[in-house]
Amino acid sequence: MNLQGCGTALITPFQADGSIDESALVALVDWQIESGVHFLIPCGTTGEAATLTSSETERVIELVCATAAGRVPVFAGCTHNSTAEAVARVQSLARVPGLSGLLTANPYYNRPNQEGQYQHFKAIANAVDLPILLYNIPSRTGANLEPATVRRLAEITNVIGIKESSGNLVQITELLTTLSPEFKVFAGDDVLALPILALGAVGLISVASNVIPAETARLTQAAIDGDWARARSINREFYKLMQSLFLEPSPAPAKALLNIMGRAHDALRLPLVSVSAPVRQRLEDLIAEIAQLHGVSTARDLHMV
Repeated sequence: MNLQGCGTALITPFQADGSIDESALVALVDWQIESGVHFLIPCGTTGEAATLTSSETERVIELVCATAAGRVPVFAGCTHNSTAEAVARVQSLARVPGLSGLLTANPYYNRPNQEGQYQHFKAIANAVDLPILLYNIPSRTGANLEPATVRRLAEITNVIGIKESSGNLVQITELLTTLSPEFKVFAGDDVLALPILALGAVGLISVASNVIPAETARLTQAAIDGDWARARSINREFYKLMQSLFLEPSPAPAKALLNIMGRAHDALRLPLVSVSAPVRQRLEDLIAEIAQLHGVSTARDLHMV
């Protein structure tokens, strides 16, 4: 599997009553693939995985895999701060037809040291045959996965890469200059995608591509192809939108934008709530500007671009 390019960290659409909106999810997956996104990641942070039950998680992943139908790889998010529970969950998910691999983040809240993280990820990798992407996001988990530990984990056959969301360019540079080129490093922050791709990352796992899939995929591919003038131009055009997705806790801004575009209900599960009125107005103004630039009359028409 030549995993590279733009992967979307998918939202999980909910109905107004909080149940999973399966029809919106199927439509979102089709739109993503038709827009040129290279792979999909359901049930990660952006998918509000922490609020999904185990059965809901499996249902979402089954729907995404069935809808993708082999057109793009699907890597399921699966993170837990109990190693035994994480192992049980990945073993269950490994039975989902069409699943390409798994994305698993640092154990949260426990704040394990490097040896604890190594043993945790090793246990997960040894429990399944599927490819594993590590996910380093210390701002959410309270634990940083250091390059030396990643190098140890890279020796495990099915640990194929990492989504790096530390925001630490020095650390990411160390990964890219000391690991084998076969080990796949993905940028985990839209706003840092260009510098991380310039350093040698093979792609981006994106929140923004929920809203602008074609544009984010083109940006990523242009950088991979070395067309930096095009990549910078796309980045410049959509940078404000990328920033806006974290004006309030994610994925609330992404869901608000998708609601403005007529693609999903603006519904989240507690403890997350919809964006405030001032932020929603900023998002409406921003998406209206983008629609005007693309020559369409409303944000709802952007999916045609």
